Amino acid sequence: MSTTRTRRAAALVVATVTAALVLTACGGDDGDSHGSGHDTSASASASASASASAASHNAQDVSFAQGMIPHHRQALEMAEIAADRAASADVKDLAGRIEKAQDPEIKTISGWLKAWGVDVPEDMESMPGMDHGVGSAMPGMPGMPGMMDDADMEKLRKASGRDFDTMFLTMMVEHHEGAVEMAGTEQAKGSYQPATSMADDIVTSQTAEITEMNKILGKS
Repeated sequence: MSTTRTRRAAALVVATVTAALVLTACGGDDGDSHGSGHDTSASASASASASASAASHNAQDVSFAQGMIPHHRQALEMAEIAADRAASADVKDLAGRIEKAQDPEIKTISGWLKAWGVDVPEDMESMPGMDHGVGSAMPGMPGMPGMMDDADMEKLRKASGRDFDTMFLTMMVEHHEGAVEMAGTEQAKGSYQPATSMADDIVTSQTAEITEMNKILGKS
């Protein structure tokens, strides 16, 4: 009897241990299965998001972004010159507002291009044959509306006082008109919503500044 009980007890222990091992293995398999499924799902989601991002912009959006960066950079350079050369407080105030608005836009647009895997235009001073100011002869962007050429920028740098104010305002009106034209094309043909929204803002704000500058020039 004692021997029989011992054998039964041993068999029960073996059965219990075996069942525990089976349950643990199943639990591990389930965990791995869930983890693998989660990873696969996350990967598919990331891939879908990337595809959606790529599909949400078109060639016009890229053209707008790559053109607006150097366009804004030149406006910033003109505004920086005004800080030292302008005689009118109104001109200095306008230049300050241009810097405040357009510098963040350059950063935003650069982020779009990087996300799209597209080259961000180089700084103007690093471009071959260019001396800070970039004109219509800029490589790859012939005739960009409103851009000043090197001779215009050199004249602006040498001017001061009231002469500077008149030259700055006249040039900046033309520059803004070019930006409004570029933004209008983006409004009509772009597909990337943040870019078309920025184009809306550019048309609204720079059209208002054109009116303001013409009033200062006495052309109201």
